[in-house]
Amino acid sequence: MGKKTDLTSILIIVIIGMFIPFLTSIIINFGLDFTNFDDLVKIGATFAWFLLIFGIELIAVFIYYQITNKIAGKKLDEYKPK
Repeated sequence: MGKKTDLTSILIIVIIGMFIPFLTSIIINFGLDFTNFDDLVKIGATFAWFLLIFGIELIAVFIYYQITNKIAGKKLDEYKPK
């Protein structure tokens, strides 16, 4: 697999893994009920906001990764014998 495919699969696993503790903590802290549709909408909206903010953070990390990768590649090219 390529680097980006591996990274994407890892991020998908992380997002799925974050949903379970997130859902549990929301239910415990706010006493939400699965049988009430309004509570399900609240849970969904809260998780959507969480994913949006997390996505922005991941974009920042991805940009940092790309920049440092290019810098490291240039430094390695300088050390290669010609």
